[in-house]
Amino acid sequence: MKILVTVKRVTDYERKVKIAPDGTSLVTEGMNFVPNPFDEIAVEEALRLNKVHGGEIVVCSIGSADAVQQIRQGLAMGAHRGILVKADELDPDAVARVLVKVVEDEKPDLVIMGKQDTDNDANQAGQLLAGYLDWPQATFASKVEGLDSDAEKQQKPGVEIGDGKATVIREVDGGLETLELDLPAVVTTDLRLNHPRFASLPGIMKAKKKEVKEIPVADLGVDTTAKVRTIKYKEPPERLAGVKVADVDELINKLKSEAKVL
Repeated sequence: MKILVTVKRVTDYERKVKIAPDGTSLVTEGMNFVPNPFDEIAVEEALRLNKVHGGEIVVCSIGSADAVQQIRQGLAMGAHRGILVKADELDPDAVARVLVKVVEDEKPDLVIMGKQDTDNDANQAGQLLAGYLDWPQATFASKVEGLDSDAEKQQKPGVEIGDGKATVIREVDGGLETLELDLPAVVTTDLRLNHPRFASLPGIMKAKKKEVKEIPVADLGVDTTAKVRTIKYKEPPERLAGVKVADVDELINKLKSEAKVL
């Protein structure tokens, strides 16, 4: 089967992002960029499915020429080739519309995406893509059941694929939900689906020779006009220090008069 996986270049989520003095942008100079962690989970899931079912894994990213680095990381993990759609930063709707064109060209059996990115946390592109394609979708996949053979127990895929269907266990408020989807379909991955592997040195060397096709976004004929515009960035308010109270009466008084929650 053919699997298309998306990987976004994002700022390192372990570092604090600085806001420009005028509040209209973020300071990216000297900032480290990494693959979106949810997308790394998507790549790992694709690799596990590929081990069972064979076929091809295509890693796609939309962004500047620098995003090739994140595509190469997916290729070093084991994906077969990459696609970079060169574009300025796009909102989730434009991303979904661009991916529609990529899907129409590649004709994958399954699209796997991270449920959201860590820079804007929109959690919209996967759902929009499925809607535009009119494909079934399963978001927040926490388990996709795979084969039960002994060879697959150590790196067993969470999504079950068979007879033209995918079975996905997804997280919902208060528990889990099991969905059965007809392929082709869109699946977005949650944190507990798997643990992404580290790229090996041979994998990194092989990735340098794998194909990465670059496509200017203008060539796709997609209207990328943003439907959402960022007006301003600002730091969240600082949390006030806690206080100690002498007794329950003082606590109740503060909750009434200061916190105003009673």
